[in-house]
Amino acid sequence: MKKIVALTGAGISAESGLATFRGSDGLWEGHRIEDVATPEGWAKDPVLVLDFYNQRRAAARAAQPNAGHRALAELEDQFEVVIITQNVDDLHERAGSTTVLHLHGKLFESRSSRHEELVYPMHSDRIELGEMCERGHQLRPNIVWFGEAVPMMDRAMAEVATADALLVVGTSLQVYPAAGLVEYVPRTAPIYIIDPGRPPVSARARQHFITEPATIGVPQVAQELRQELGQR
Repeated sequence: MKKIVALTGAGISAESGLATFRGSDGLWEGHRIEDVATPEGWAKDPVLVLDFYNQRRAAARAAQPNAGHRALAELEDQFEVVIITQNVDDLHERAGSTTVLHLHGKLFESRSSRHEELVYPMHSDRIELGEMCERGHQLRPNIVWFGEAVPMMDRAMAEVATADALLVVGTSLQVYPAAGLVEYVPRTAPIYIIDPGRPPVSARARQHFITEPATIGVPQVAQELRQELGQR
């Protein structure tokens, strides 16, 4: 069975109504990134950070998977499909994708602010100041903030290195280390870049630009993959 790896970013979630991580003004939902997405911001004002992610959780809960999410999930009927996402929402899972690596964490999980291995599924959309882990430390969002290590990178590199095709969907390829994953794809594997903004990718023979939003471009590429890789 051929293996398809999809690297997805904020653009695919934006089509479901979720705000992209960083707007043209450098802000995220009216906040400086440094204030809500760094360890320093957390140390300075944990109440602000908790409230920010509580609001993001409510917005994500109300959003629905779109045609791009669904087309990726439907590819599993013919291929092994691995989603590597920079998004923290659960729209890929709700669309039906079964193998999803969240590089930047999961919005619907909390973890200990001191012991990062203590991770908990959330049963509500809120984390409050004073909610503690089992060792008595404040819970925080299970999000990988700027300046923190990306625990899933090694697995992500291994998945890309064994791909028969790579889809790059809705990401500017400006945020590292995630943007560097495209360098690990085998030279024989085609890369499909699906984004109206045509993000920069190092030159290689088998790259294809689809300058469409995910809701249009992903179903189009999915059909091409079925034909190109001889699965249907």
